[in-house]
Amino acid sequence: MELRLYDTLTQKQKPLEPLRPGHVGIYLCGPTVQGDPHIGHLRAAVCFDVLIRWLQRCTMQVTYIRNITDIDDKILIRSAEEGIPWWQLAQHFERAFERSYQQLGLIPPTYEPHATAHIPEQIALTERLINRGHAYADGQGNVYFDVHSEPTYGSLTHQALDDMRTTEDDNDLDAARELGKRDPRDFALWKAAKSAEPDSAAWDSPWGRGRPGWHLECSAMSRKYLGESFDIHGGGIDLRFPHHENEAAQSHAAGWGFAQIWVHNAWVTQKDEKMSKSLGNTLALDTLLEDYPAVVVRFALCTVHYRSMIEWSEETLPRAQAAWEKISAYVATSIDYLGEEGSSQLPTHDLPTSFVASLDDDLNVAGALAVIYERMKIGRKALIDRDRETVSRELSTVRSMLDILGLDPVAWQAHDGDSNSAMTALDSLVSSLIEARNVARSEKNWARADEIRDQLSQAGVVIEDGAQGSTWRLA
Repeated sequence: MELRLYDTLTQKQKPLEPLRPGHVGIYLCGPTVQGDPHIGHLRAAVCFDVLIRWLQRCTMQVTYIRNITDIDDKILIRSAEEGIPWWQLAQHFERAFERSYQQLGLIPPTYEPHATAHIPEQIALTERLINRGHAYADGQGNVYFDVHSEPTYGSLTHQALDDMRTTEDDNDLDAARELGKRDPRDFALWKAAKSAEPDSAAWDSPWGRGRPGWHLECSAMSRKYLGESFDIHGGGIDLRFPHHENEAAQSHAAGWGFAQIWVHNAWVTQKDEKMSKSLGNTLALDTLLEDYPAVVVRFALCTVHYRSMIEWSEETLPRAQAAWEKISAYVATSIDYLGEEGSSQLPTHDLPTSFVASLDDDLNVAGALAVIYERMKIGRKALIDRDRETVSRELSTVRSMLDILGLDPVAWQAHDGDSNSAMTALDSLVSSLIEARNVARSEKNWARADEIRDQLSQAGVVIEDGAQGSTWRLA
């Protein structure tokens, strides 16, 4: 294959030359599960879904890792505010992300490792860095990475160390921990447990009970699942510094080759501001889906080049819906004309060279979409001319191209049908449990009634009792 991707490190397009012929290893920084997913979070996953689909279409085997950060300061703070265990909060929002990925039709990762499930690997990496002279313990249970020990520090984001104030995320700065640093620009590998934090949020280590710093997990988990060197590391541009810079430093200091290409997607913005909870301008996927189908949201996110900002406005989804309706109408009309032949299994049709060239050119989805429209035009003319052979060929070609973007209307029809069937089955199961709970309440068997409520709650189902009876909703 001739795919070229823009590499953040070298600041130019770089040909993808897999370390293992026929195989591509990808690590994508996944969510910190401390809040509901919004489209700013989901853009990276959608962009990489297109990349993975293209690699697979090019007959590459892909090992795709997308991690889950299920322990950090934000999770602990919010769980304390809401009065629930931190792990319960993390699991609740992890389910919300899983639901969003499914709604947007994303290919699941090969593995989805959790930070809390890889504590031994993170401790081992910290010990390795200390032994190699790149990290030090402060005697108070904290361990820091010595940024001066890694001569390439700052190379990913093209910054000089002397120009930096800190190498920590501002949200992770802590006055007590800062006291143990030899240099304020060193960053935490291991954080000592605090008396105000729950004991379950700390693990035993050679330096005392504590938990890993944010950056450590990705270096440890990428090595475990992809090896010391792998092909592509990705994420949003907001992760370049300090997260990815620190990942690269500690991995290289450990003696690993790490990522060969760094791929970063741009933000979704509103009025030129990055979409974030702190700005109060988030757009939750569930809210958008009240008015638009999921495929329209996906269309809006994946048909803009991944390195271009998406300025989200009131016109974004209406425009996407209009475009999607034209595409789906063309496919439906062609299938109706061809009959059973048109709705048969998606063929592995040869793709137009201009489409292939566009995607090989740093995933130029705008160019690829232009080719789709061109072939739809040919197909429409063939419909008018009643040219069955051309209609069949162009439908096959268009659907093959749309499939790579995750936008094949036939696949979405099946996807929506599966979702409706799943909800019907879920409603039947939950309703039967609600009925059993109602019986228990009528018999004043409060323990059994509470047991059923708790069982449903643990499964992410909220029961609401009202004058008209009990109803349910997903948490």
